[in-house]
Order: sequence, then C-alpha cells, then structure tokens
Amino acid sequence: MYTNMLDTNSAPLRIIPLGGLGEIGLNMMVMEYDDSIIVIDCGLMFPEDYMLGIDIVIPDISYLKKNKDKVKAFIITHGHEDHTGALPFVLRDIKAPIYGTALTLGLIKEKLAEFNLDRETEFKTVRPRDTVSIGPFDIEFIRVSHSIADGVALAIKTPVGVVIHTGDFKLDQTPVDGEVLDYARFSEYGEKGVLLLLSDSTNVEREGYTVSEKEVGITFDEIFRASVGRIIVAAFSSNIHRVQQVINVAEKYGRRVALNGRSMVANVGIARELGYLKTPEGLIVDLKELDTLPPQRTSLLTTGSQGEPMSALTRMAMDDHKQIKIQKGDTIILSSKFIPGHEKAISNMMNHLYRRGAEVIYEKVSEIHVSGHASQEELKVMLNMVRPKYFIPIHGEYRHLVKHSQLAERVGVKKENIILAEDGDIVEIAGDGAAIKERIEAGKVFVDGKGVGDVVDMVLKDRKYLSQDGLVVAILALNEKTGDVIYGPDIITRGVVFEEESAGLLEGARNVVLGAIGAINLEAKTDLLEVKEEMRRALRRFFNKALERKPVILPLIIEI
Repeated sequence: MYTNMLDTNSAPLRIIPLGGLGEIGLNMMVMEYDDSIIVIDCGLMFPEDYMLGIDIVIPDISYLKKNKDKVKAFIITHGHEDHTGALPFVLRDIKAPIYGTALTLGLIKEKLAEFNLDRETEFKTVRPRDTVSIGPFDIEFIRVSHSIADGVALAIKTPVGVVIHTGDFKLDQTPVDGEVLDYARFSEYGEKGVLLLLSDSTNVEREGYTVSEKEVGITFDEIFRASVGRIIVAAFSSNIHRVQQVINVAEKYGRRVALNGRSMVANVGIARELGYLKTPEGLIVDLKELDTLPPQRTSLLTTGSQGEPMSALTRMAMDDHKQIKIQKGDTIILSSKFIPGHEKAISNMMNHLYRRGAEVIYEKVSEIHVSGHASQEELKVMLNMVRPKYFIPIHGEYRHLVKHSQLAERVGVKKENIILAEDGDIVEIAGDGAAIKERIEAGKVFVDGKGVGDVVDMVLKDRKYLSQDGLVVAILALNEKTGDVIYGPDIITRGVVFEEESAGLLEGARNVVLGAIGAINLEAKTDLLEVKEEMRRALRRFFNKALERKPVILPLIIEI
C-alpha cells in the first residue's frame, strides 16, 4: 500500500473533472498545482435522444477560460473522439501544446486541419515509457491495451505524490499488434507508492475478463471462408486493430479491399503512413475497381455502423450510393457495438439491407465485436498492481462510478479514501488528506452547426414541443396609439391540426385571443411585450385544455 508521506507544507493538488464522470464520453480531467494546469483528454459525446438537432456535445470549459494563463498542456491518452473530439472547439480559447503518441497526434492533426487549427497548434510526440516535465508535473507515458492502437496511461509525479490515470484500457493478453499492457511499470509504481489512482469504469458492470480483440479475427476468418459473395465490413475508422484483422483475413482468402467513407480513408492512410497498419502491396484497391473484380474476390471496409443518416452504409442500404449497389449474396458485417440511442436507426438500416438481398451479421448473432474496456477482474488487477492510497473512479455514468468504488473497497482500498466525484467537483489532496472541497461551473455545451453554446435547455425544450405538439402562429394588427385591434387575429398551425377540418377549433382560438386582449388595461395595450405575453398565455391554456397538447406559441403583432 501507499507508503510515501505527504508534504504537509505543500500546496494542495487539485483534481477537477470537467467531463466523463457521470456520463459515457465527454472525457476531460484538469490537474492543477499552484499556478500550473494540465488537461488530460478533451473529448466529446454524441447527442442523446432529447438533444434535438444537436450535432455533438462538448464539456463546459468556463473554468479553463478563467484560468487560461495557467494551462500548460493537453495530455491525450489515445485517439478516440470521446477523448479528442472537443479539441477543435477548446483550442479556439485555450492555446497550449498537445502531447500524445504518434497515431493519436496523427488523428488529431487530421481533425484540426478541418478547422484550420493544425498549423497554429504545437504537437509533442511521445512514446510509451517517455517522461516529460511540464511545470511541477513529471509525466511518464505507460502502454495500455485498448480498441485503438497506441493508447497510454499516465504516471504523474506531483509535489504531493504520484497520480496514475489509466486512460481507457483492458488487459488483452493477445493484442493484435503484440503490444501488451506494461504490467512492469504499473507494478513498479505500486511498489514505490501511488498516492491516487484514477481508473476507467466503463465496463465495471461486466463480470470476469473482456474478450481479446484477436477473437474477432477468428470470427472474421469463419465468415470470409464461408462467404461466396462480396463482404462489406462496417467498423469505426479509428479501430486500426479491427481494420488490420480485416486486411489479414482478406489477404488469406484472396480478396482485395476497398475503402469507403471519408474518415475510413483518412484514418487508414494515417495508420499506414505511421506504420501502425501493415498492408501487402496491391491489396487495397480504389473503390472504382470493385465492379471489375468477381464478388468472391472483393471486400469493402466502410463507415456507418451506427446507421447515421448520411453515412456510406446507410446510403447503400437505401440504394442511394453512387458507386456501390447492394446485391443479392452480399454479406454485411456490423463490427461495432450499438451505441445507445442509435438502435432504431441501425435496425432500420439492417431492414433495408435485407430488402436489397444482403445477409447482415451483427453483435447479437455473432462474435464480431469485443469491448476495449476492462471488466471487473481486470479492474481488480489494476487496483492490486497500483495499490493506491486514494481512489477516484472515472469514465462512466454515476452507477458505474459507484460500482467501481465498491469494487475498490473489496480489494482493500479504505472506504474513507475512495472519492466519488462528479463533473465540476474540486478534489483537493494535501497533507491533511483528500476530499471534495467545492464545486465549479461544469456541464455540457451543445454544438449545433456553427453555433457553440448558443443552444441551451430552453431551446431544446422548444424543439421538443415543436416535434411533439407543433407550432401555432397568431398574427394580429393593432393601432399603435390606442392598442385597438385593426386586423385579426389569424391563427396558423403547423403540426397541430389539419386546418381545413378544424375551423371550429381555430375560431375558438381567435375568440380566446380577442378576449385576452380585451381584458388588458388601456395602458398595457400599447406595450407589445405585454400583449404578446397575454396572447401566448391564453393560447397555451386553450390548446392544452382543448387538445391536451402544448404547441409552441408564436405571437406576431403588427403596429399600424
């Protein structure tokens, strides 16, 4: 267990999660000592069902903006978007170098180039077991296994002790690239004494051990051996290990591989250039060549495994892809998990693929996907290797954090040394112990098109009402001096009722508006805001009583 003594005279170390503690994704952790801040990961999450029209969600970085002069670096554990995707938005306000492994930085550069931020950003490439000094922090990068190559954990030496941040990890004994998690370094730190462990909680509900990525390769082999038509594999473009296994089995059975989808083409290109993806000469062909090859000699790697509306695979399913038409005898492999909230879209896509004559293989019917996160027994191994004094579970919804806390207690971490923190909590560790001291502003910022943060909860509520209960527009012309009604009101609805068959209802709405205006005193009648609010209240009550619906009410007043 932890043996190093804390310096009772030193300033406290502050651990401040801005995302990833209370949700899956959005990972961002601030570590602050004195006048220096490092930011570990900078991720996004994809919108939930109620976030109508939202493209992505990023963390609220108000705290970083207030302390931008303290921010010394972004330390990125791996290249998944839930750890990197917010960088294009955060770097607009916070300028600091980015540290990461070669593949991680390659993927980040590609993303930042879309926002013209790649040339003005400083990149620092590191390798596992490298150590860098940033202000009061000495950071060693430790190799871990995950569902993307080149992932690392962090051992951070601070003035108050060593902090280990696992990043995302699992204990894969047979990784595709042969790079096993660095058990030795974790154990060495455990022997010397670790003050705090921050550990991935994503799979804490799963008993036992997570299946090795190589098992997917065995399933691919079975499918490729049995298939006589074209094979189309849909996977996350960042999962280079999965892509490598498709290439390996395609080569074994004499199939050429074409790439489809912008991110698939880009990420495979980056991985090949950096040496993370091994592809025999001539195996990868241009998409245009697929039609010149016999079906049993072709395969396709594509994006769109989540049924995204404009993705490559969805367009194929709808027979709307310019270059690829699904044929009878095609085998489609959805080699990824179904992200919560996407189930309906994926189901619809699969139904259309079956209508085209294809056979679809997915996680529920075949072992064509495994998780990249540690299950319960692996989490116990990590705790026993590191043997921390304090423990904070990270990366998960609240129930995951609770269950990981219980797991840590079972393997020997003292209950009083386990800190159940959420986004915005400030955890301070000093000579007198560790505890949550205060809270700061934290939460979710919505990105909608070019707008960042301009869509708030009230806007989402209006979108919800519009989608469920429709819109009512009330048009009225008033005398600007007396407030008397000159024209109207005209009541126009969209998504509420069919107007030609609801004349009586709309006449009732008109009368309600006239009654509400008639009840306003003479002085208030010349105040447009007051008149609009009275119209809105009256119509809201009317439609709620008449239809038990709450349409969005939009009063339009013309002064004459």
